[in-house]
Amino acid sequence: MFSQINLQVNGEIRNCAAKTLLPELLQQLGFNPRLVAVEYNGEILHRQFWESTQVQEGDRLEVVTIVGGG
Repeated sequence: MFSQINLQVNGEIRNCAAKTLLPELLQQLGFNPRLVAVEYNGEILHRQFWESTQVQEGDRLEVVTIVGGG
């Protein structure tokens, strides 16, 4: 049995399995990881750290979709 954690994503409480990596969470929530920027607990999290970032109980994420065009 997997334990669940609660975290806040764009102002809404969400839950996921403990030890979920950030890219997995983004996909579970329906985001394309290639087209978003992530603020993690108040700081922009550079993409190079995503694969090593496990979300934790109580984390706060703001996920912003990048829109192209002119």
